[in-house]
Amino acid sequence: MSGHSKWHSIKHKKAKVDAARGRIFTKIIKELTVAARMAGGDPAANPRLRVALAQAKAANMPAKNIDNAIKKGTGELPGVVYEDVTYEGYGPGGVAMYITAVTDNKNRTVAEIRHLLGKYGGNLGESGSVAWMFEKKGLITVPRDRYDEDELLEIVLEAGAEDMSAEDEVYEIYTAYEDFHQVRSELEERGLAIESAEVTMIPQNTVKLEGSQAERLMKLMNALDEHDDIQNVYANFDIEDAEMERILSE
Repeated sequence: MSGHSKWHSIKHKKAKVDAARGRIFTKIIKELTVAARMAGGDPAANPRLRVALAQAKAANMPAKNIDNAIKKGTGELPGVVYEDVTYEGYGPGGVAMYITAVTDNKNRTVAEIRHLLGKYGGNLGESGSVAWMFEKKGLITVPRDRYDEDELLEIVLEAGAEDMSAEDEVYEIYTAYEDFHQVRSELEERGLAIESAEVTMIPQNTVKLEGSQAERLMKLMNALDEHDDIQNVYANFDIEDAEMERILSE
């Protein structure tokens, strides 16, 4: 399993734990608010809001929290003004890192991200320094124990997906960015049990890490993931499954 796929799987397992502590709610509320502010509170006309709503429901967020977040975005309720920001840089071993965040204070957020990168042997780069190493794709996951791989592959290709792979407990279904919402809707109409659906950044090449560099990179990924302003961290690392499991179990 490639590094980004392994981390995606770990991130979703972590999200279930984070949901119990409320951390995941903070991230989703910010995303709902920004999505509604940018394109309105109607999910039928706002693809980004549809994705955020799906994440909220998957995290079992109360309907009242969802409604309030959307209304703060549309201006129906008072609230903090959040904005999208992206950061690019490098982690241990020269791993390229593309970080998306939602913040009400860009100066604070960039200072904290710069600190975390430096703490674990990385550095913040200029805009455009690593974005070209990633390709924006749609990513949909469904549980492996529910479907036969060959039968599912035929279904997802007919729906317009580009590719599918078996990873740990799920099948990962990849789409062109432009086709993401259409493919997801088609799979939902066919009754597939979708576990997650999101827009992601797929690295075009990977950097192999092991030993101390792998340990520092995993600690950095965890630290960034736990930052309230950071929504997603994409990185082009490749760490052996056994080593990654060892590091995360320590």
